[in-house]
Amino acid sequence: MKNKIIVQLFLAFIVLFTFSCSKGPEPINYGEDACDFCRMSIVDQQHAAQLVTEKGKNYKYDAIECMMNDYKDWTKVRPELFLVNDYLNPGKLIDAKKAQFLISVSIPSPMGEFLSAFGSKEELEEVPFEKGKTMNWLELQKHFEIK
Repeated sequence: MKNKIIVQLFLAFIVLFTFSCSKGPEPINYGEDACDFCRMSIVDQQHAAQLVTEKGKNYKYDAIECMMNDYKDWTKVRPELFLVNDYLNPGKLIDAKKAQFLISVSIPSPMGEFLSAFGSKEELEEVPFEKGKTMNWLELQKHFEIK
């Protein structure tokens, strides 16, 4: 009987340890979570972003520009995932390295840089916008002067 309890406790510990070390996105609690850069409440489900470090720590942002500005001076553990909300699918986080980005005054963003993300180039082309600049992840890093 004691051996059975010890085995169950051991298995519970393994499960708990495995889940506590996961390196993935955490749900953003819109209206409750605060931006890790500007401290504003995260409410916009079309422009929020998240960075996950290689150790699994999550940083949540109310806008893509907050994530980029935070990353510009990053001194913490190396980021492993960069996630952005898909403008056409509010609340859905997508891989920023595969996303297409648009800066256009037609689509305001929470911090005023008019920056939005899209899951693909085709999706971006479906959105009507006045003059704008489109870019991929590498071009976005150059735009924010990230080396």
